[in-house]
Amino acid sequence: MKILMLSIAQTLVLAIATAGIVATPASAQRTTEEERNQALVQRGFDAWRDGTGSPYDILADDANWTIMGNSLAAKNYPSRETFLAEVIRPFNARMRDRLIPNVHRLYTDGDTVIALFDAKGTARDGKPYANSYAWFLQMKDGRIVRAQAFFDSIVFDDFWRRITP
Repeated sequence: MKILMLSIAQTLVLAIATAGIVATPASAQRTTEEERNQALVQRGFDAWRDGTGSPYDILADDANWTIMGNSLAAKNYPSRETFLAEVIRPFNARMRDRLIPNVHRLYTDGDTVIALFDAKGTARDGKPYANSYAWFLQMKDGRIVRAQAFFDSIVFDDFWRRITP
């Protein structure tokens, strides 16, 4: 019977390698969750682009949506319904042709999906509306539970003041 004798350095290398193997399933699980969240958000944007839905379809009822900055709509909206009633429906009522997004990139970091996109449409007065957005979407159980939205407030405010819903 041979006895395996390892040096301290060999033992450390073996311990580090074993720890990496043990850690792999947890990191794979995280990656799977990140991929699932990104796919959900991507499907929401695809549906919005195609006119069959939107990312708002996966908002949790108690989702907290914050429009950052100093635009006329900048504040915290404490629920899905509040956000839709105070921002999205009045926005859509100002449009002649619907807003269509063009996603440049989706990034994931843990439970958060970051969407960088432009969106264009035609307002009821016939003028174009075009803006660039960055949304930070925190996900839980396949739903958006918290969002922080950034966009060009000058473009938004001009549109919001110019046209009434």
